[in-house]
Amino acid sequence: MKLTVMTPLAIRIGAIPWMPKLLPQITATDKFVQKVSKGRVTILDLAGLPNLMLTVKGRKSGVPRTTPLLCVPHEGGNLIAGSNFGQLKPPVWVVNIRAAIEKGELVGVAQDGSTHQATPREITGAEREQLWEVMVQTWPNYARYAARTDRTIPVFFLDPVT
Repeated sequence: MKLTVMTPLAIRIGAIPWMPKLLPQITATDKFVQKVSKGRVTILDLAGLPNLMLTVKGRKSGVPRTTPLLCVPHEGGNLIAGSNFGQLKPPVWVVNIRAAIEKGELVGVAQDGSTHQATPREITGAEREQLWEVMVQTWPNYARYAARTDRTIPVFFLDPVT
């Protein structure tokens, strides 16, 4: 992780309990910044946080949807969490990625100006607990989000297709 002077501020902002209300605006702004920079700059880059753009087909519509996400690089792939800032419901992409897993479909990943496909896998049980700790080291707010909700925040590994 390439920490910047903005990283501690980003962690503090991410911990604010009312921050989920701004999620649609944050996501829209990040998508705009990425579009204008042709994927070279994201809001999370400015904060020194690892990130990617996840593209997964809608489970009902089949229409590809793209979402900017904080990620944790791990063993040649990326870990992502369906935290949704600790809201009661997981983000929509979680049900879509679960449907992709069930169908054996790949997902799209755009990261650091390049794109590739990845095989998604949901992490469960003891492995999830172990990797959750790895994720909390990168983004301490994951622990806060888990404390805000009764649901278990899902964790996925995106294994790049070579």
